[in-house]
Amino acid sequence: MTRYNFKIIEEKWQNYWVKNNSFKSVVDKNKKKFYSLEMFPYPSGKIHMGHVRNYTIGDVLARFKMMQGYSVLHPMGWDSFGMPAENAAKQNDLDPKKWTEKNIKTMRDQLKQLGLSIDWDKEISTCSPEYYKHQQAFFLELYDKGLVYRKENYVNWDPVDETVLANEQVIDGRGWRSGALVERKKLNQWFFNISKFSDELLEGLETLDGWPNKVKTMQKNWIGKSFGCELDFEIEGSLPVKNIKCFTTRPDTLFGCSFVAVSIDHPIARFYENDKNFLAFKEECSKTGTTEESIAQAEKLGFPTSLMAINPLDPSIKVPVFFANFVLMDYGFGAIFGCPAHDQRDFDFAKKYNLNFISVIDPINEKDKIETNNKAYTGPGKIINSKFLNNLNAPDQSILEAIKILEEKKLGKKKINFRLKDWGVSRQRYWGCPIPIAYNDKNEIIKVPLEDLPVKLPENINLNTKGNPLDHQKDWFDIQINGEKCKRETDTLDTFVDSSWYFLRFCSNKNTKEGFDLDEIKYWMPVDQYIGGVEHAILHLLYSRFFMRAIKHKRKEFINPEPFKGLFTQGMVCHETYKNKNDQWLSPDEIETNDKINYHLKGMPDEKVKVGPSESMSKSKKNTIDPEKIITNYGADAVRLFILSDSPPEKDVQWSDQGMLASYKFIQKFWLLHKKIISIILLKNENGDSKPIDSFTNIMIDKITKSIEKFHYNVLVANFHETYNYLNKEIEKPINYLSLSKNYKKILSIMHPVMPHLISECLIELEPKMSLEWPTADHKKILNKSINIVVQINGKKRTIINLENEISESQLILKIKEEPLINKFIKNKEFKKTIYIKNKLINIIV
Repeated sequence: MTRYNFKIIEEKWQNYWVKNNSFKSVVDKNKKKFYSLEMFPYPSGKIHMGHVRNYTIGDVLARFKMMQGYSVLHPMGWDSFGMPAENAAKQNDLDPKKWTEKNIKTMRDQLKQLGLSIDWDKEISTCSPEYYKHQQAFFLELYDKGLVYRKENYVNWDPVDETVLANEQVIDGRGWRSGALVERKKLNQWFFNISKFSDELLEGLETLDGWPNKVKTMQKNWIGKSFGCELDFEIEGSLPVKNIKCFTTRPDTLFGCSFVAVSIDHPIARFYENDKNFLAFKEECSKTGTTEESIAQAEKLGFPTSLMAINPLDPSIKVPVFFANFVLMDYGFGAIFGCPAHDQRDFDFAKKYNLNFISVIDPINEKDKIETNNKAYTGPGKIINSKFLNNLNAPDQSILEAIKILEEKKLGKKKINFRLKDWGVSRQRYWGCPIPIAYNDKNEIIKVPLEDLPVKLPENINLNTKGNPLDHQKDWFDIQINGEKCKRETDTLDTFVDSSWYFLRFCSNKNTKEGFDLDEIKYWMPVDQYIGGVEHAILHLLYSRFFMRAIKHKRKEFINPEPFKGLFTQGMVCHETYKNKNDQWLSPDEIETNDKINYHLKGMPDEKVKVGPSESMSKSKKNTIDPEKIITNYGADAVRLFILSDSPPEKDVQWSDQGMLASYKFIQKFWLLHKKIISIILLKNENGDSKPIDSFTNIMIDKITKSIEKFHYNVLVANFHETYNYLNKEIEKPINYLSLSKNYKKILSIMHPVMPHLISECLIELEPKMSLEWPTADHKKILNKSINIVVQINGKKRTIINLENEISESQLILKIKEEPLINKFIKNKEFKKTIYIKNKLINIIV
């Protein structure tokens, strides 16, 4: 029999699907809808294995829903603005637009090779004026609503990319793309008022039952709702300062206060404007970014003032006031009180500047009491050294009591605070969406009229300039609006703005008048299933949730503001890492081995290679596999099968050449089995028992349906192997050809979403007028088979009994009472409780 020629057959079906518009989204309001969305890729020029895994997971689900009769929207777009294109254009003297469009074409062709059920008619690209025209209109709409504003503020400055970063784009104190240590810089910037929706964003998480708890927790922590107390410290000293207002979440530790620290931007800084030492300190502080992570990692620096702060709860306690680099003006009131014994940041600061340590919480455990000599104690305990707060349980009782006392004495009041800060969206770069704003001679903000949108980027400009290239484009930024001379805003928008609403555009991407059609989004939204990496739990997902609320704000009619109903976060694709003797990274293509233990450079047996741990595939570590080569060598179906088979989709998958080869061999084996089944059907044998294959088919339909719905794709692939083994044995027996044909078509149908090219070819050979529908399991045809059930008494395994499948709990208990081995454990005992895991285990509590 002939082998499965995947190159010819896969190309045939790819062309067929394109030619017949097989995946074009058609709204049929008599059908249920299903909107499936995978990650919004940056067009780097080549797909990687992360793309393959992400889009294969989504494609299986989309095909499954199509076969179930849903109207399915499964689109693709490109997150095509951004720094990488601009940097590549600078380095290679290219036009970013042409470079990006070339990459999009390459990646589109590569994705089509995977046989994805994508509606390419819905394709969008964020760098297209047809897309960002509407984004600019949204910007102006949000400006009119008061949700966009401009102010001078300290921002995170990336000294390598020479651009501003949002707090969310600073990872461990470094720029999320460049990896450079961020600095603090004061600039006039545009901000989205995301903090206005802090409570709504927090409350909305409770409605997202289809989201993983870990992602919801990450967003909750980032929004960071906390309640505490705002209070005033009276001030003594030579300066005309009467008080300093603070916000604290731990007013119960006030008796442990040994200093007050303020931001370098606090109002009292005006008294030090001519102090050279203070100005030098301020300059030093600028080397630290503005995020909590940057500040936490930086050395704690302080500058003493001549002021003393009086403790609100005990006027006899007076503590020094410092400027400190870890206090931000946009948190609370730009001032904190320090309790070194119970806050590690305060501990480090007090140790450096030789300040007092006063313990006010007595730890519960003796071990913790010993360790408080070396670090701050932040756990629970009893309040001590605090007069009228002594002996209260901390923090449960003590915080509430401290707030109550402060309010009674009119020294403070309870207040809710949020960690979430407004989103700075200005970026000092060329390749981004232009901000539709200009400034007149008085530096007043002038909106670009809607009829003049889109504000397009100038083309063919010199990118090798210092700072923002748009600052050098006088012909572009000098304009007139309503007869008034103006200058355009030269900052462009953060690319995360581009990806905060694209899911709306997919619903009506041909609408030239508006960014979305209300009727279309009422039908398609929210996205039923979003599939992407957990790394976007804060950035993309939180921003998208904000953007929906911002659009809905003050609109008469919109939709539910939650954009993604279901969220699935897939794991990474990992591979071993390799280094040469000089500790330089090597790619898998550069090495070879004869025994899978000792590795050396290709063709150089004496040049030994060090094998490192398996890590997420990355270009920097060279541990990547080129999907295009793999598809060329093994075929798309084999790649799809392997990428789903190794581990659960939410876990990391370890790349394995042997695993890839095994998937390829399975495709070939199944093709040979198919040919054999076709030849048996053509014999038209009318004898044989149909019940076993009827039963097996319905069992598999049930199993595979549940596996797809629950994202148990590795289990699904195991079911395919089970099916192959069963059919291979079953066709050796006499079997009715009509029953074989009917059941085999159902089996092929449930395998189709994973291996669409192979299965399409099999189906058309079986039934030339192919129609794809998802079969429904008929449980009446599932034959009862015996199964083993573990029997536990009070949690201890006592025996295993073999009984019929699908037995009820009451029937099972009757059978157990008849078992001699178990009788001695339950005789004359009362059954208090039974825990039954159907067809697996029963635990009887006696």
